[in-house]
Amino acid sequence: MEEERIGFIGIVIEDLTQAAKVNQVISQFQDMVTGRIGVPDHERNMAVIGLLVRGDNIRVGSFTGKLGNVPGVQVKSAMTKSKEKEGN
Repeated sequence: MEEERIGFIGIVIEDLTQAAKVNQVISQFQDMVTGRIGVPDHERNMAVIGLLVRGDNIRVGSFTGKLGNVPGVQVKSAMTKSKEKEGN
């Protein structure tokens, strides 16, 4: 079983017409989301969303993969290190 870790997912929506698709993906993984902030920029038709998440690598990878497959969306993530790797 994968170890649960805490992390951050940064999402840049380069076209606000894709916001509904992004929110649909986020709702599929809502059990992992512990915090969310969103900042729209209507002048540029863009938005930035920051998510605090808790989950294993497999689920976080699935989450970010689905977000990254939405056209016009850029995604980056950072996760805490695995406890197994900390000792090495």
